Amino acid sequence: MIARPISPSDSRGILYQLRSTTSLRFCRKDSLNRRVANLYFLTISILSTTPISPVHPVTNVVPLSLVLFVSLVKEAFEDWKRFQNDMTINNNSVDVLQDQKWESIPWKKLQVGDIVRIKKNGFFPADLLFLASTNPDGVCYIETANLDGETNLKIRKALEKTWDYLTPEKASEFKGEVQCEQPNNSLYTFTGNLIIDKQTLPLTPNEIMLRGCSLRNTEYMVGAVIFTGHETKVMMNAMNVPSKRSTLERKLDKLILALFATLFMMCLIGAISSGVFINHKYYYLGLRGKKNEDSAYSSFDPDNRFLVIILTMFTLITLYSTIIPISLYVSIEMIKFIQSTQYINNDLRMYHVESNTPALARTSNLNEELGQVEYIFSDKTGTLTRNLMEFFKCSIGGEVYGTGVTEIERGVAQRNGIKLDEGYKSANTAHEKGFNFDDAKLMRGAWRNEPNPDLCKEFFRCLAICHTVLPEGEETPEKITYQAASPDESALVIAAKNFGFFFYRRTPTTIYVRESHIEKVGKIQDVSYEILNVLEFNSTRKRQSVVCRYPDGRLVLYCKGADNVIYERLADGQDDLKKVSREHLELFGSSGLRTLCLAYRDLSPDIYESWNEKFIQAKSSLRDREKKLDEVAELIEKDLIFIGCTAIEDKLQEGVPNCIETLSRAGIKIWVLTGDKMETAINIAYACNLINNEMKQFVISSETDVIREVENRGDQVEIARVIKEEVKKQLRRCLEEAQNYLHTVTGPKLALVIDGKCLMYALDPSLRVTLLNLSLNCNSVVCCRVSPLQKAQVTSMVKKGARKITLSIGDGANDVSMIQAAHVGVGISGQEGMQAVMASDFAIAQFRFLTDLLLVHGRWSYIRLCKVITYFFYKNLTFTLTQFWFTFQTGFSGQRFYDDWFQSLYNVIFTALPVIIVGLFDKDVSASLSKKYPELYREGIRNVFFKWRVVAVWAFFSVYQSLVFYYFVTTSSDSGQNSSGKMFGIWDVSTMAFTCVVVTVNLRLLMMCNSITRWHYISVGGSISAWFIFVFVYCIIDHKKNLYYVIYVLMSTFYFYLTLMLVPIFALFGDFVYQGIQRWFFPFDYQIIQEMHWHEPEGRSRDDLLEIGNQLTPDEARSYAVAQLPREVSKHTGFAFDSPGYESFFASQLGVHAPQKAWDVARRASMKRTVKKK
Repeated sequence: MIARPISPSDSRGILYQLRSTTSLRFCRKDSLNRRVANLYFLTISILSTTPISPVHPVTNVVPLSLVLFVSLVKEAFEDWKRFQNDMTINNNSVDVLQDQKWESIPWKKLQVGDIVRIKKNGFFPADLLFLASTNPDGVCYIETANLDGETNLKIRKALEKTWDYLTPEKASEFKGEVQCEQPNNSLYTFTGNLIIDKQTLPLTPNEIMLRGCSLRNTEYMVGAVIFTGHETKVMMNAMNVPSKRSTLERKLDKLILALFATLFMMCLIGAISSGVFINHKYYYLGLRGKKNEDSAYSSFDPDNRFLVIILTMFTLITLYSTIIPISLYVSIEMIKFIQSTQYINNDLRMYHVESNTPALARTSNLNEELGQVEYIFSDKTGTLTRNLMEFFKCSIGGEVYGTGVTEIERGVAQRNGIKLDEGYKSANTAHEKGFNFDDAKLMRGAWRNEPNPDLCKEFFRCLAICHTVLPEGEETPEKITYQAASPDESALVIAAKNFGFFFYRRTPTTIYVRESHIEKVGKIQDVSYEILNVLEFNSTRKRQSVVCRYPDGRLVLYCKGADNVIYERLADGQDDLKKVSREHLELFGSSGLRTLCLAYRDLSPDIYESWNEKFIQAKSSLRDREKKLDEVAELIEKDLIFIGCTAIEDKLQEGVPNCIETLSRAGIKIWVLTGDKMETAINIAYACNLINNEMKQFVISSETDVIREVENRGDQVEIARVIKEEVKKQLRRCLEEAQNYLHTVTGPKLALVIDGKCLMYALDPSLRVTLLNLSLNCNSVVCCRVSPLQKAQVTSMVKKGARKITLSIGDGANDVSMIQAAHVGVGISGQEGMQAVMASDFAIAQFRFLTDLLLVHGRWSYIRLCKVITYFFYKNLTFTLTQFWFTFQTGFSGQRFYDDWFQSLYNVIFTALPVIIVGLFDKDVSASLSKKYPELYREGIRNVFFKWRVVAVWAFFSVYQSLVFYYFVTTSSDSGQNSSGKMFGIWDVSTMAFTCVVVTVNLRLLMMCNSITRWHYISVGGSISAWFIFVFVYCIIDHKKNLYYVIYVLMSTFYFYLTLMLVPIFALFGDFVYQGIQRWFFPFDYQIIQEMHWHEPEGRSRDDLLEIGNQLTPDEARSYAVAQLPREVSKHTGFAFDSPGYESFFASQLGVHAPQKAWDVARRASMKRTVKKK
């Protein structure tokens, strides 16, 4: 067998490697990591090896190597696990035809053209051409869960020409050539031809078995290998999701650049000052140097001041290199990784018991982004609703059937103060999953007595025939199950069964239906319908058609699809029926029901044969096959007879209204982007509290008299021009009205509703700005009838145009582009497969879990990382500035103040662990309070904790503390003496100063904590102890250098202990006063909440546990144990200063200005509170 792409591409002998596992890959990825900071550290390490460096090269190389080593070990471990997985997959065995018998070989030895046998429940090792199977008519069933997450079975049929190649003897006779498309990542398309016996046969996806799928309900099948390894479709799809960086991380890059600028200015000042300082009068320093002596002295030659400035510049860059925190990125990555794997993944509040689905953080890069989201773009079906469809009502021939009342109708009645009479529900009404219909006029053959019994019969047959559902199990109505591509299709087939048209068996060419009450009530007959052609549903066509032949030879095309698509293709003379049915569609839509229209057309044999020839030619086309098939479908899907429409209920998910209300209070604006009708979308928005009667609604719709009139003429150019003009007028009118409302003090909240046709023109560059301005002024936006591309375009418009942080959430393949376009993508593990989850950054099982994901984990992560970054900035700047002040007393020569190892280990050991603990365990308020007061989330939206003002405050105290460290220690040591009466030298003073720095910056960390656990004490105490242990050992082994016994000499003096006590007090006094004033007079919102609930324990209450459920499996119990880490039982600290202004806090939530009063401060400060004993 020969397999040949259109343009030849060799696929032979390619291994199934998920990723390259060479050391080069992870070295390249993490050593540079695309960050300027790492390149800077590498430059410093290189400079430290030159004579101009004041520090030993080892002391710079070792910390850098240590930091990179940690990253490399992590990457190497992950690559090793991938390598093991690769080897496991590559060594799986498969039966290959060799010498007219089946031989078992590893997958990795497969080559294009091999004939393979796959047994039941086995996985396909490559992309195969389906030749034959043990089932009759050359069919088999496959499961595609590994590709798209869908567990429903798909039917595949081999070409009739290859059915006989089942045994090894016959298969060895197979000789053919496959001409096909180049390898690509499209899972649902395939274009090719099989040339066999000088006959060219078209190949479609129906004959292709993709790698990763598994064989079901078939003993075995035989196939020919077409693509292997990285050229299989699943591997072409196995690329990484586009890398996303959080907004906070991008702002961190700006802070690093600011530090670079600070470093440059410090070095420039020192270098120029060095050039000015050197002079011949300091001849005794030997600045000019002597011939054949150390060239280092020539770098201070007064006769070459320009060279002195340049060399000193490089010297000071090396000396001040600690201003850039070397361990910052590694620490942040470690914190984010633990936050994702231990906190988000193990949170029982986001665990869905019914589906046994926990939350999943698929990336750790965006944890803090969850705490700053301002816009949420949500799909409707399966995201806000359950995607569990139930056939609820229908309209046949202009008559409405179904007496039930939907959740939406109850909500509308409740809003309007109307009491609904839901009527009597028949006790013997059939009800099962997917069917919740109650109307005796259609049940048990009663439809025969209706005004249009023939249309009823066509309606039921269309439901039973026009689909791609597969039946499973016993062929009885009670025990059969249906495998459907969507819950809608399953609900329609179940409805047909309950109406007496029981679909129970299918082959690739035939559908078997057990029909009841056709000739007379109670009579049952089995009817087989030959399926001639299936015109598949897709997002462009928005319809599905089947051409079938009745046993009596009648040819019928059944079609079902969206109302606007079906109405365009109806035959003339049905205006009255169309008008009545449109009213019914609007009625169903206003009740929140999903609608489909059904139609049929009788075909003459001549018309069908002529059309079928064109259809076969389009299927055989190697170029633009899909486009040609759509064009051919248009030729026959016309002049349709309207049957009626179906109405399916998709109920809201549990907790959606409360979740949306909570998120709205948090300052988050929610947009719903759906493909449903406008009426359905609006009523769903009402039901989930997205829109209410108090809101002013702006509706931009293409269903206007002007647009309809133009559409009836059929001139496409004129239609486009008129719609664009109408959209432009409506947008400007709505924008002017919105701005007028915003200028009023008590104006209503605004909501925008726009349909997909208008949105297409509104997204035009000339109107995009107007649409964006209008949308940003609205609290809620609902976009109806939108395509997947439009969803992504709307998301990108807000993301790039408004520069707001966005989150997209959806559950289906049509939401993937929207999920990837947003800053944060959230996938819901729903009924539509796992495509959305696989493309997402975070995965949850229910929409209501967004409350915990954003308001709890997102907010905590944002606050923690803001503290981590600003603290890193503070401690490194403080340490470097003490060295900077010392430079002024050394003639700007670049003399180091601290020992090399002190400087090198400051970031890596002596201050590394406490800041990680803060990033993991710090908590301003508990999870329950975060959800009780969602307004706290607004601080993240405003980025309160990482503004340049915050950085400036930290920088101010860094300068202040560095001055205290340097001048307090150096001045007090001027008259100091050791136990032997000698004055303190530079290494005594620098060791004393370094000890004060380490102690102070670690204590400062405790002052910034909102909650303190034992891990805080262990980390801070351990870091300070690590310094003393190190210096004790180092001062002994450094007997040939400067620090021999220095610490022992220092600790033998009273000066050491007095200085160690006073310096941290003086250094931290400014921070103490600032925090007190800030908390007293300018409290943050979370500080007010802390004061309100300071006496309440933070552990989980019994009620909280009952919400989660008390029946836990061992895995759930283990997850709960992880969730009960010490972070959950910490106590708040730092509440010494009472906070006035509670009235102002709550008044601000209601939009009322209530300034603080001076007497409130005095009154509240004098109040005495006691904790009641329980």
